[in-house]
Amino acid sequence: MANGGTLTWEKVRRAGRHLTTPLLPDDYLTLLNPLWSSRELRGRVEKVVPETDDAATIVIRPGWGWRFEHHPGQYVGIGVDVGGKFHWRSYSVSSPPKRTGRTLAITVRAMPEGFVSSHLVNGLEPGTIVRLATPAGDFTLPEPPPQRLLFLVGGSGVTPVMSMLRTLDRRGHLDDRDVVVHYSSTSRERMIFRDELESLEARHAGLAVQQRYTDDEGILDVPGGALDGVCADWRERETWACGPGPMLDALEAHWTEAGLEERLHLERFSLDLGGEGGEGGTVYFQNSGKEATVDGATTVLEAGESAGVGMPYGCRMGICHTCTLTLVKGRVRDLRTGEDFDQPNEPVQTCVTAPVGDCTLNI
Repeated sequence: MANGGTLTWEKVRRAGRHLTTPLLPDDYLTLLNPLWSSRELRGRVEKVVPETDDAATIVIRPGWGWRFEHHPGQYVGIGVDVGGKFHWRSYSVSSPPKRTGRTLAITVRAMPEGFVSSHLVNGLEPGTIVRLATPAGDFTLPEPPPQRLLFLVGGSGVTPVMSMLRTLDRRGHLDDRDVVVHYSSTSRERMIFRDELESLEARHAGLAVQQRYTDDEGILDVPGGALDGVCADWRERETWACGPGPMLDALEAHWTEAGLEERLHLERFSLDLGGEGGEGGTVYFQNSGKEATVDGATTVLEAGESAGVGMPYGCRMGICHTCTLTLVKGRVRDLRTGEDFDQPNEPVQTCVTAPVGDCTLNI
């Protein structure tokens, strides 16, 4: 029945193209239901559920074209209108995949410097239409999952791991697997999903949840040997870790020193622009006739914005590719990897590249 309904709508849409110029069928369908669009993926906020004083779960009902096929641990892009302009961010999906589901959830912590995250937690109203980008990311569990798993999480880094744990629970793997979760939070009150994690641990003999409150106990001293007290057989386990950058840096160094880096799976929320910078130069914006002279640490996106160019952008982290423009001539450098791009008509992500000498962009 569902397939038949989809085919019927497609026939209506095709026929409508000849009857609705200059508007497209999507323009009329959107008037009937704002979720009916094939130009972009959309969703409607169903509810906003407070998790802590500064975190909330956003439950979204995706519209036409969405496929509930994400893997536990992946993230989605969400575009939200704030002050008349759409801003894009990427957040891990905290809900498990649902073959027959109609909603997905992201869990967001409002950051002091993050006006989008603050809006999502404190200002988003049910019924709001948002834009969506399809799930992505390789911070996922294999199928079937290994017999022994270790999760090391800090703060809001619990969100992708929660999707994994909920999936393991649904498939009965918290009873036939050995799963250890070590969760660091500044305090008990700020620990997202604390009650649910305690309930899961009480119901499943195969799950052990360790709570650490860093305001009182300090951070986990990984190089100092504290990890052995957390999980004595960590060397024999596949490990998934997500949390603040310094925590992940310490874990990565520790696993590398042990020669076990391939058993450690990391998810970083922040953009690492630790690659070699550019040399700076003048960025010319061909179509607008504007230009900006910047140093080698300033991105092409920031250069365009400083010159008053209407630059496209989304996540500003090199994930969603919304900012991609065509390089007409010159050279730019990816600030994450140090890789140079200098081929005419080559697409470049302006939010993570900086000029290496003068260059021209097609905008």
